[in-house]
Amino acid sequence: PTLEGAKFVLAFMAVAFVLERFLPGKIDFGPETATGHVPKYVDNAVTHCFVYSILFFLGSNLGPCGDPYDFGIMYDVFPSSLSFLNIFGIVFCIFLMLKGIHFPSTEDNGSSGSWVKDYLWGTELYPRVFGLDLKRFINCRFSMTYWQLAGFSFCYRSYTLHGNEMDWGLFFSALSQYIYLVKFFVWEMGYMRSIDIIVDRAGYEIQWGCLVWVPAVYTFHSRFLVQHPSGLSFSMALAIFVLSILGVLLNYAADRERDVFRASKGKCLVWGSKPRYITAKYTIVDRKTGKSTQKTSLLLASGFWGMARHFQYFFELTAAYSWCLLANPLQNGVLVMFYAVFLNGLLVDRAKRDTDKCRLKYGKYYDEYCALVPYKIIPGIY
Repeated sequence: PTLEGAKFVLAFMAVAFVLERFLPGKIDFGPETATGHVPKYVDNAVTHCFVYSILFFLGSNLGPCGDPYDFGIMYDVFPSSLSFLNIFGIVFCIFLMLKGIHFPSTEDNGSSGSWVKDYLWGTELYPRVFGLDLKRFINCRFSMTYWQLAGFSFCYRSYTLHGNEMDWGLFFSALSQYIYLVKFFVWEMGYMRSIDIIVDRAGYEIQWGCLVWVPAVYTFHSRFLVQHPSGLSFSMALAIFVLSILGVLLNYAADRERDVFRASKGKCLVWGSKPRYITAKYTIVDRKTGKSTQKTSLLLASGFWGMARHFQYFFELTAAYSWCLLANPLQNGVLVMFYAVFLNGLLVDRAKRDTDKCRLKYGKYYDEYCALVPYKIIPGIY
């Protein structure tokens, strides 16, 4: 790592920290844990998304601020910033492991008895430092913001390197990914109720992944095009872009459908009809008193959620494969498809883990739900 790379990463995180702490937003809550803890959040994600984008643009040579840095800086310092992130991530995960054992923020913590497993998996579900939720900050406010801005930064560097000629494959890929990540920030509270947050502890697997793997792998197909343009025509790139946006919009529609259903406690219409659902009972146990409390959840089995238990993953993969196709694998080789292939495996595994989690939590009620919705991701196939 170089000083320039470290300074960029620390400055990037500092801006994200200031926005996370001081931007206004309504108070929202995550799901109750097995110990009865209910995580509390300030929902300012969309404001963060746009304010950060504006600040990044205005602070660059394209803005009015006197050229403190070039808009293509994310490409220029990428190797050194990734090296710094790798070292930072390794040390940060040691801190998280020790914090979860000795200074946990909630009762959702504990050691497995193995230092290796504790380091990889984590020892705490919801670590906070001075009120800052570390998982949300790393997973969302740093990682997703980095990915969101990287595409256009890389596109600008490509434009300047190749005689001010636009690579339409890279441009539309950057635009589609930016829109996808706007969607992510709109849905951030939904993510805070996902398996990454409510099941996976804050350890190396998740936190190093968001600090290093996401910047490296999720931007690879875009970064590759800076030195190896896609060669796609405007019309071809536009057609693939439209397909990607269709995937993004349907992914959002599926997530939104479930959010509305949950918020209304089932008192809504899904595709014009009353929703079909399972009322699932489960039990939480107070670790201090040993007292058990019975709770209920509604498992939606209508609309997108009646076709497959994770049909939204199919739309997410549609977008991902489209972004990689915009890198023109026929010309640039199959390596540019790596992100989509990786995401394919990740989402299949996530669907399996979610099934295991829900079956353990809901028991026979989840079996009833699976009988209504037998497919995991693709209706009639898987």
